[in-house]
Amino acid sequence: MSTPESRLTELGITLPQPMAAVANYVPFVISGSQLYVSGQVSAGPDGLVKGRLGEDMTLEQGQAAARLCGINLIAQCKAALGDLSKLKRVVKLGGFVNAHPDFEQIPQVINGCSDLMVDVFGEAGRHARSAVASPVLPLGVAVEVDGVFEIG
Repeated sequence: MSTPESRLTELGITLPQPMAAVANYVPFVISGSQLYVSGQVSAGPDGLVKGRLGEDMTLEQGQAAARLCGINLIAQCKAALGDLSKLKRVVKLGGFVNAHPDFEQIPQVINGCSDLMVDVFGEAGRHARSAVASPVLPLGVAVEVDGVFEIG
């Protein structure tokens, strides 16, 4: 059976350096068998992905932004655990989308992150989730996603 790291390689994904906190919080906390990862914003090799869905961004651009959030979540998991095989399950994701009031495809945007979790972790990547719209997100980003993971 393949490992999460080998699946990342198969997908052509190189994990970035985990993002540092931009305010008074820590990027992750381990409590018992749970790993809590703070919200990861839509940032990639070219910097922050900013914009508002339904205004200056398409659904597809939003999904790509959410996928970047997922990559950043996985990078934080790797920093916390050292080995992604220690992650037993993606328990819950909380997705936030910078959206125009008329934009209603919020769940479809966050699928960009959810689909990545299943691609990387298989059945253990299936999770509970919330997906909500917001009139603005930190740093003007398009998407932010936080996560809860079972470890062991």
